[in-house]
Amino acid sequence: MDKKNALRAGAVAAGTTLMMLLMSSPALALTRDDGDDPGPGLSAIDTVALFVLCPLALFAIIAGLVILLDKSRKAGGPTAVVKPKKKVKAGV
Repeated sequence: MDKKNALRAGAVAAGTTLMMLLMSSPALALTRDDGDDPGPGLSAIDTVALFVLCPLALFAIIAGLVILLDKSRKAGGPTAVVKPKKKVKAGV
């Protein structure tokens, strides 16, 4: 049964890869389309800022807001640590 599942997974992966390659072939075209009006290219610094620094800044802002506005950190909340009392043995 494991061989059958492995064969099925391989067929699905191969089919998906083939479809992606077939569908992405127009992206590799060197000729311009009608109505194509590309803007100026981005420099390396602009690219890093746009695709690395902006998402990191957005993540930091969202994480900071979540930490600052967290209501579960009040005293006595469910995260408070309570030490258990020692058990006393009854004298016999």
